[in-house]
Amino acid sequence: MSDELWALIEPLLPKPGPKLVEGRPRVPDRQALCGVLFVLHTGIQWEYLPQELGFGSGMTCWRRLAAWNAAGVWDQLHVLLLKKLRSAKKLDWSRAVIDSSHVRAARRGPKAVPVRSIAHGRAASTTSSPTPKASRSRCR
Repeated sequence: MSDELWALIEPLLPKPGPKLVEGRPRVPDRQALCGVLFVLHTGIQWEYLPQELGFGSGMTCWRRLAAWNAAGVWDQLHVLLLKKLRSAKKLDWSRAVIDSSHVRAARRGPKAVPVRSIAHGRAASTTSSPTPKASRSRCR
């Protein structure tokens, strides 16, 4: 991760509270973020994050991601990056797509009119028949 990108992200991250239990030293946020990005980019499972990369354990990165998500870091970063790109005129809106899965609809649509039936009577039942039940046995 570049120093420029880290300079944008670091102020958005919540400051860690006091350590309540003795144990391993806390993995720095920048390393944990690199671990999160590695897992998301490669698609590997959290528990298979290689320790040799120095990002901490997969569980550490997952917990950090959950904490940052709860703190609203990603929404803030998204707004910040959009502002930066907009001011640099680097946004290409010709490829933008928006639908209700991304943006909440402001109002409900028109009320649906009930559909009228075009049949004159009830439809024939497919589970019962007016004829007597058939039997497979050939008893006489």
